[in-house]
Amino acid sequence: MNDVDVAIAVAEKGAAVVRRYFGTALQRLDKGAGDFATNADIEAENAMLALLHRQRPEDAILGEESGRSGASNSLRTWLIDPLCGTLNYAARMRVAAVNVALRIGEKYVVAAVADPFNHEIFWTDGISAFVRADGQDTPLVPNGSSKLVDLNFDPPFPNAPAFKAATLAADSEFAVSFKPRVVSTSMALTWVATGQRAAYITDGDVRDSVHFAAGLSVCKAAGCLVTDLRGHVWGSGSTGLIAAADSETHAAILYLVKKYLV
Repeated sequence: MNDVDVAIAVAEKGAAVVRRYFGTALQRLDKGAGDFATNADIEAENAMLALLHRQRPEDAILGEESGRSGASNSLRTWLIDPLCGTLNYAARMRVAAVNVALRIGEKYVVAAVADPFNHEIFWTDGISAFVRADGQDTPLVPNGSSKLVDLNFDPPFPNAPAFKAATLAADSEFAVSFKPRVVSTSMALTWVATGQRAAYITDGDVRDSVHFAAGLSVCKAAGCLVTDLRGHVWGSGSTGLIAAADSETHAAILYLVKKYLV
């Protein structure tokens, strides 16, 4: 299998486990600061790891639950997040994602995001982005017309008190142009690439994050405009993220954010 096929297969492995455990009596494993994993997270990651170890035994892996494994000196690193949206999932809400991305050196080259409950895989070869459903691949086309903007309200908030997503949501000018949403999973980031969301906004340092790497890769390959909160090229600092479906949406959101970040 080539790297794209491996990424898709690994995401599908995780998604199958997530579906199987949904609605069962989940075991919770405390991770501190109010965060937790479940046995579904652990089992999904184990299934993903097993496939990666078979298909790419010489690569390094960074897993959300297991940390680093594989060849420590490899230039190739797989970032995997077996269940993004654990709190949603534990509350029996079908809003979650399974994320896989391959980084070679400093560049993400392939990625896949699985929606376990809609049986869709969003993937990129680093050039274009597609959704796979019922065995068919359809190109992703971002579109800002929905005016729906997902905001990540989870800490940390390194730009507070000057800027917080909650402040932006309460801004009267924001309310005139956009409608805030809070999904609490990186699937919302992928929806910017599909045209289901106009934008996604988060504070914090999401560089090399197992939660964000795959969704960001899909967004960028689909043609979304991705910058930090100050409009700089994303990845050059730790000042958050704006992923917008088009330049008009990005400019409108950047104007609003810059009211607080001077």
